[in-house]
Amino acid sequence: MVSPTMRKNESSSSSSLEINKNTKKLFQVIYKREHGDDSKNSDDSSKIKVSSLVSKLSFFYEKARNAIDYEEDHLLRKNAISRILKRQIIIEGFIRQTESRNISEHLLTELIRGGYLANNEVPEKKIDDVALVLEKYIRLKNIISSEINYSFNLNKDINDVKHSIGEKNKMISWLIILAACEIEENLSPNKVKKLVVENMFDTLDKNIELPIDLKKYQDDLSVQIYLSIARKYEKFDDDLLSFVLFKYYNPDWIEYNKDGSLSQNEEKEIDKLAKNIEKLYSLIDKQLNHPLKKQLDKISRMYSLYYTVLIDTISKDPLKIFATIKKGEKSFFSEIKKTCKQKYDKAKSKLWRSALRSIIYIFLTKSIFVLLIEIPAIKWFNEDLSWLTLGINIAFPAVLLFFIVLTTRKPKEDNTNKIISGISEIIIPEEKGENRIVLLKKPMKRNLVASFIFNLVYVSAFLLSMYAIIRVLSFIGFTWVSMIIFLFFLAFVSFFSVITTKGVKELLIVEKKESLLGFLVDLFYMPIILVGRWLSSNMSKVNVFVFVFDFIIEAPFKILVDIFEDWTKYVKEKGENIE
Repeated sequence: MVSPTMRKNESSSSSSLEINKNTKKLFQVIYKREHGDDSKNSDDSSKIKVSSLVSKLSFFYEKARNAIDYEEDHLLRKNAISRILKRQIIIEGFIRQTESRNISEHLLTELIRGGYLANNEVPEKKIDDVALVLEKYIRLKNIISSEINYSFNLNKDINDVKHSIGEKNKMISWLIILAACEIEENLSPNKVKKLVVENMFDTLDKNIELPIDLKKYQDDLSVQIYLSIARKYEKFDDDLLSFVLFKYYNPDWIEYNKDGSLSQNEEKEIDKLAKNIEKLYSLIDKQLNHPLKKQLDKISRMYSLYYTVLIDTISKDPLKIFATIKKGEKSFFSEIKKTCKQKYDKAKSKLWRSALRSIIYIFLTKSIFVLLIEIPAIKWFNEDLSWLTLGINIAFPAVLLFFIVLTTRKPKEDNTNKIISGISEIIIPEEKGENRIVLLKKPMKRNLVASFIFNLVYVSAFLLSMYAIIRVLSFIGFTWVSMIIFLFFLAFVSFFSVITTKGVKELLIVEKKESLLGFLVDLFYMPIILVGRWLSSNMSKVNVFVFVFDFIIEAPFKILVDIFEDWTKYVKEKGENIE
């Protein structure tokens, strides 16, 4: 096979679809990803290998750990890296001296055991690569730690000392998160995603403009566009976005320590960074909560979908899809339609799997509280125990989530047509396309009277909803304790359903038609979802199960796993000596 060169074929039909340089480059990179990189298969270097029996134990542990801390799949490894580093650097660091290479080796071993990396496929050289990453952060962390000890020893007000220690510990925790993000980037570089981000940024940075009222944000516009693309296309969370900004404000950071050790200049720069780390943290936090965020995310979401569908279409068979372009836009867009249908079907199928996982998560972390709290509370307040209400509270979360998933519809043809229109916009040469300038709007500000009236109506709708639900529950025979638990689950699962159905809704770019029913649902049900979001956000901070796993179970479990691994190696060595 010959890689597509994307040069115009002089003998091709005049009806062929002409595409721009960025799209041609995308074809080439995807083709190389699918067919051209055989270096991995020919790599004979030593690989990191762990016991398959021990790996099964760690794999099941990680599955149980992730079940009680709901996160999207693409974030699980990054979170695992962060968790392992915190345990090794912060917790175990008090017991023994931490060195970057030892931490790196232990980290990669644990990731392989947990199923985040393939066994016997990661080169041992990767230990040194990750150690180089860690070395920079450990130096930063040690400088900040020494400042904590210094502030503690000074004769200062105890409250000032506590505040100082709290701030520095927050910085250390943040640095570990950044280290986890850089290691994650090092473990899985993605050339296709990198090129798409560059192409999308190139398109949006030229086409998005600010009105006069928002010109004060002009200096922030480009970085906000980049963050929005990372947020919507790459699905980065705030940790990864913080790392993006950290690199933006420290452009040489990735190159530090590349030769195996920190130079004197690099050490001085890290020392300087340590002194200004709190200011940098504040600056990054400000950028993450920028006023332009909401509007830019809406635009980036659409373009992310266009590029995702385009990449999925090309990835099927780059040569075949390139040939359809030569046949004309009708053939190419027919392939786009097929991809859209496949994505709709896949999203619906994934929705059911996600719903099952969500139900397990809710049961493990929330439904168990029904048994632990409702029965003792009812007895404490001398209420009558009703097995009917108890059963409803246990089954209700799963039933509600099942009903919401069941009524979630796949996108329709008009949605596909809009995707085709968007893809057409990003692939045609710039000189032959329309100059589509997007002018952002100044956020609407209502006066105090209007805001008060609207908030009053919203709160009234919420209270009316609660009143109607309480009347129904009272009719069934719910005690006030059972009602509180029911209402808690109603709010929590209502918000959780938004997260669960997000995969399907992300494929929708056609605006929902207004209707009386939709208006009433938004008016009376949306406040319940907002309460659920508040509950979810605050309860995640005090997740007892996560605390039990991370601080009580994990450290002893991983020590036992290490011992078991050494034992299996010992037994194997004894068996080999017999021969």
